[in-house]
Amino acid sequence: MSKTTAAITAVGGYVPKFVMTNNMLEEMVDTNDEWIVSRTGIKERRVLKPEEGEGTSYLAIKAAEDLIQKKNIDPKEIDLVIIATATPDSMVASTAAFVASEIGAVNAFAYDLLAACSSFLFGMSTAASYIESGRYKKVLLIGADKMSSIIDYTDRTTCIIFGDGAGAALFEPNEEGLGLQDEYLRSDGTGRQFLGMDAGGSLMPATEETVKNRKHFIYQEGKTVFKFAVSNMADVAERIMQRNNLEDTDVSWLVPHQANKRIIDATANRMGLDNSKVLMNIERYGNTTSATLPLLLADFESKFKKGDNLVFAAFGGGFTWGSIYLKWAY
Repeated sequence: MSKTTAAITAVGGYVPKFVMTNNMLEEMVDTNDEWIVSRTGIKERRVLKPEEGEGTSYLAIKAAEDLIQKKNIDPKEIDLVIIATATPDSMVASTAAFVASEIGAVNAFAYDLLAACSSFLFGMSTAASYIESGRYKKVLLIGADKMSSIIDYTDRTTCIIFGDGAGAALFEPNEEGLGLQDEYLRSDGTGRQFLGMDAGGSLMPATEETVKNRKHFIYQEGKTVFKFAVSNMADVAERIMQRNNLEDTDVSWLVPHQANKRIIDATANRMGLDNSKVLMNIERYGNTTSATLPLLLADFESKFKKGDNLVFAAFGGGFTWGSIYLKWAY
């Protein structure tokens, strides 16, 4: 009897209509297009404006609807909805539960998963485990973030990097040996002092003082985060290759978190991959946090062939990071 694996059988994506260019940011902070592109690879990013929609749930719903329409599935068949996000609609009510109801997944249970920029990667492991258990047949994993809601547009170290967006992937059982093959996931809680958001949680509840002191925006120590991200993303990607006896010629595509082009290049170099195998859309979207990986899948879906070996790699605040090896199923 063949082992049941968890395969991605459909993807969807959504980005807001409003495009924020580097030239626009020049009017807000002391920066310029050349500086941003040379250090990050970002030329523009999308921002969700109130006239289009509100909250991370709006982005997630749009990405899910794109997947459902392309796959032509009945939402009532979905067993579970997971929202991978760092910016839930609220801190109490589950964003995933609302999204499930709105897309018609009335037979699904739902919850949020928060692991910063690694949220979707960790969500892939979670979704696959549910499928491999045999109890669930359709798990919808959505990576969505409205990063503009926690960005200080007077802070040039963060406002140039992040954008809004969402991507979705459907996981289903596979008997051909396709889907998720291996994973190596890590975390180090000491990293939260270098990249995070001080206020808004139980450690520092909202007060007049925290708002006045701009404690509800994310911050990062750029050099420290860059150093950790470069080494750790490259390390786990190389390790997943070694554990599975993969040579550079065996890897069809690197699917890297879109944090910084230099980090992506360093990971690809460690893996010995040609640039033609490295998926990137950072120049158009910036860092959409939990949405970068599924947006890559949605954007480059037409390039994938059944049996392709995909290596995912991500690094996020907190710190969280990891790599997943997956065989494409369609």
